[in-house]
Amino acid sequence: MVEIFSMFKNLMEQKPWLLGFVGLYWVYCLFWGFKGARSAKTSTDYFLAGRSIGIWVFVLAATATSFSGWTFVGHPGKIFTDGLPYAFASFYALTIPFTGVLFLRRQWVLGKAYNYITPGEMYSDYYGGNAIRLLTVLVALLFSVPYLGVQLRASGSLFNILTDGIIPVNVGMIALSTVVMIYVASGGLKSVAFVDCAQAILLALGITILGGVVLYYLGGWSGFTGGLAELVSLDIESGKNLTPDGHSMKVAIPGSIQMVSAGSKSIGGGWTGIMCMTYMFALMGIQSSPAFSMWAFSNKTSRAFRWQQVVASALIIGVILFTFTIFQGLGGQVLVHKGVLVDVTDSNLVPKIISLLSKSAPWLVGLLAVCALAAMQSTGAAYMSTFSAMVTRDIYAKYFSPDATDKSQKFTGRLFVVLVTVAALIVAANSSQAIVMLGGLAVAYGFQMYPSLIGICYYRGFTRKGVVAGLVVGLIAVTLTDKTSGWFGVPWGAYPLTIHSAGWGILFNLITTIVVSLVTRESDLRKKIKQQKHDLLQAVSGMNEERKKKVRSAWVLTLIWFLVGFGPFATIGNSLFSDPNLPQLWAPLSLPSLWVWQLLFLAYGVFVMWYLAFYMGLSEPIDPIKVDKASK
Repeated sequence: MVEIFSMFKNLMEQKPWLLGFVGLYWVYCLFWGFKGARSAKTSTDYFLAGRSIGIWVFVLAATATSFSGWTFVGHPGKIFTDGLPYAFASFYALTIPFTGVLFLRRQWVLGKAYNYITPGEMYSDYYGGNAIRLLTVLVALLFSVPYLGVQLRASGSLFNILTDGIIPVNVGMIALSTVVMIYVASGGLKSVAFVDCAQAILLALGITILGGVVLYYLGGWSGFTGGLAELVSLDIESGKNLTPDGHSMKVAIPGSIQMVSAGSKSIGGGWTGIMCMTYMFALMGIQSSPAFSMWAFSNKTSRAFRWQQVVASALIIGVILFTFTIFQGLGGQVLVHKGVLVDVTDSNLVPKIISLLSKSAPWLVGLLAVCALAAMQSTGAAYMSTFSAMVTRDIYAKYFSPDATDKSQKFTGRLFVVLVTVAALIVAANSSQAIVMLGGLAVAYGFQMYPSLIGICYYRGFTRKGVVAGLVVGLIAVTLTDKTSGWFGVPWGAYPLTIHSAGWGILFNLITTIVVSLVTRESDLRKKIKQQKHDLLQAVSGMNEERKKKVRSAWVLTLIWFLVGFGPFATIGNSLFSDPNLPQLWAPLSLPSLWVWQLLFLAYGVFVMWYLAFYMGLSEPIDPIKVDKASK
């Protein structure tokens, strides 16, 4: 107790702005927790916010959930260490909602028509049996615990750096986990959604401000571009940090693919074109994860989907990531070169940048700390809430207490929020390296739900045995081709042939799903149930004849985006606009050719998202009354 009092006193004396901003922010979070608790009368209220989430609440909350503390802290850090090739990861601002365009509206229809609360209920009802239900809970577990653990670990490190060591890492972790646990356990998904509204704004604001701070300390645009040009010239002169084509790793992709047993053995870095594309597969797993199925079910209408997908995520967050996070990452390298920053790693770059303001603008340090915490809380809270719902409904109520009352289900849900928080905290505190590895796996695991979703939303040919076998094989393939491969003594390492584990997973997943589905048969009753659901989807969300004629063009536009924009043919961007080895000739605006390529395909990607969501109508709003009539 004495130590806590002393720590609090030191914070009051040395970091009053930091303490004040963080304190106010957490009061806001707890307010919504207690407010949500008062309105959660039924289990549906608690687990799905009463299916009443409004348009702009979803737009902001889903955006905050999609982009975690990794976006705020980890993404600029990886650009700092790996340069523009890793900046292709910024395309996840578009590929994450691309998954939503394909699936969210149709899941909303099914959830409303059949009163699903969890994705396990949806999968089990469609495919039959309970294996897929239990596997869905397993995927949610594999996603939730490590993902939350990563956020907690990052928050602890952030507090430690920004307070100059006053707050130990573990204390920061415990503080954040306690606040998140209280408001999630109290109010359920409604509290998470309303807190996330503020967190989405803080996330975007914080990234933008930090990019501006870096430009300020570099002396503006000319200082930034001139410093980057100098670093690239040093690489060329020294013959170090070069791709197989002799370009600096900072500004060029190291080929389309490299035939190596592990990505770490590749020349010029592991971010080949095929690695960038399959890494996008992994991040697409965020909105194909079980948690986002519940986000779909919780909406009052489907009007919010396209605005979140195209405007909030693809356009606004996309522009922010392709500019301000790059300013932080590459600008951070220049600041290190100039001696402004020292002892910088990928994990502490952002806290180090924030600390530059500790004397000149301590109030801004407090604000940016809140922005970082908001990013870390937003995703973790959502997965805590949805996972607790799945365990309660798909295990407790299904197998142990089929007659469980709303009160009992809410109590069990709150209990599992506490348990998952404690589990994530223990793992994060005692095995930081393992939790980081598992956190990286989480999104790749989420992507393995794709075949199951394709079957439900579009293609009735996948059988129960097919999707179950495919999902199991996919999860195993991901585990054996990620950094966890070293645990099993396999002859290859992480990301063989510079293909991300999500790519390997979905390859084996789809092959298994297709083959097993072809050799297994379903009962006539199961075929009838599946047909009914597809008839419903066709009736309320199917394309008209005019749009069906444009399906081929939509596929072509999308494939060009995936394969050329950030895939194996993105290597064209290395030198299309200027020679990466001649910084004095970079144009326009003294930008390396690869950055220009990324910005052009950002614009192209936003167009593709608009084409699919608006023009093709994949996210077109559906009248809830129409769903009610069609389902009777």
